[in-house]
Order: sequence, then C-alpha cells, then structure tokens
Amino acid sequence: MTLIKVIIPAYNEADSIAKVIDEIPDIVDEVIVVNNNSSDSTVENAQNAGATVLTENSRGYGYACLKGMDYIATTSQSDPNRKPDIIVFLDGDYSDYPEELTKIVAPIINNDIDFVVGARVKELREDGSMTPQQVFGNWLATFLMKLFFRSRFTDLGPFRAIKYDKLLALNMVDKTYGWTVEMQLKALKQKLNYEEIPVRYKNRIGVSKVSGTVKGSIFAGVKILGWIFKYSFK
Repeated sequence: MTLIKVIIPAYNEADSIAKVIDEIPDIVDEVIVVNNNSSDSTVENAQNAGATVLTENSRGYGYACLKGMDYIATTSQSDPNRKPDIIVFLDGDYSDYPEELTKIVAPIINNDIDFVVGARVKELREDGSMTPQQVFGNWLATFLMKLFFRSRFTDLGPFRAIKYDKLLALNMVDKTYGWTVEMQLKALKQKLNYEEIPVRYKNRIGVSKVSGTVKGSIFAGVKILGWIFKYSFK
C-alpha cells in the first residue's frame, strides 16, 4: 500500500480550508495543515475537517512547508510505519481541485516517476484565476529553465507530488516565495524523472498574499529569478 501525506500551508484561509480538506481523496493517509500565523479561524476549521494542524509563526510559504516536513520526519522516526511514500503539496485557498490528487500521484504509483507538477494550462484555467504577473512570471521562469537546463516544465504550479525519499534528497531550504522553483531546479540538477499533469484551476477564495499585492509579486519574482540564476552558474 502506498502511503500518501498532504502538506497544506495556510495563512488566513478560514473560508476555504475545510473545503480543500473535504475534497481530498480517501487514498491520502494524513492531511497536514500548517497554520502560518493566521489571525482568523483557519486552525479551528482545519481541525474540525479532520486535518493534523501545526503552527509555524515565521511567515513564509517555505517556512510552512518545512514545518510540515519536520513533523513527518519526526513521526516517521518514532514509528517507521508512518513513513510516507509520497508527499503532496497543495494550497489552502481552494484554487486547485483537490480531487485531482489521484491524477497527480498516478505517474509515481504506476510508472515510478519521481516528481509530478500539476500544470495550470490555459484551457483548464478559470478566467481571472491567474493574474497577468503570474502568467508572465511562470512563462519567464520556465523559459529560463528550458534555456539553461533543457527543462520541460511549463508551470511552477503549487499542486505537486514527489517521492518522499527524493524530497529529502533535495535538501530544501527556501523559506518564502522561492519554494516551488527551488524544488524544480533541484529536481533538474539531481536528474529526477518528472512529469507535468494538466490540472484545472479556479479563482481562489479570498485575496492572494503574493500575487494579490505589488510587493508580493515583486518579491516573488526576484526570489524565483534569483534561484534560477544561482543554479545556472553553479
């Protein structure tokens, strides 16, 4: 049996988090919501929906993901039967379709693929679900990865799955906006076999903490480009 755990970073996602958890398929062993210093009822709503809830007070997407990974490492050491085969990362804003998790993990389970990214292709995106700066940023980042690394990636989509041992080998360190691109760059450097799976994408509940602000968009862009150029000249 394949053991799958889901990590969901969540900052003020009280209106959406239960919907996300409720629509995650039953093949998942544990849903881990990492409360990233929320000021609303994200924690209570996630707990009531059946998730394991952790708290990471240092604000940042990467901080939250690393907190979830630390928890999994600790529980796996105390009980090897709880060590997962696959980790899925999913946002808590209900912009993805959680039921498509089965599509995301299928290449890993059936074809021994190491890493799968859910690609938010244009024909499956709801109008307005990605801002112009997100669309351009994704294009630029994936174009540069293709240029420097002959990558086949077309998106930095947050809905993704990876074998747990491969994830540990990546030695992830980014604390904020560069988490997704760091993972993809390191997967390329370590020559993991990977796939993209087209997924649907809809308008999120609430306002984006990154692309919804000028400051967030600029910081994210700088961080993403910084990772790409860092690895390009290593």
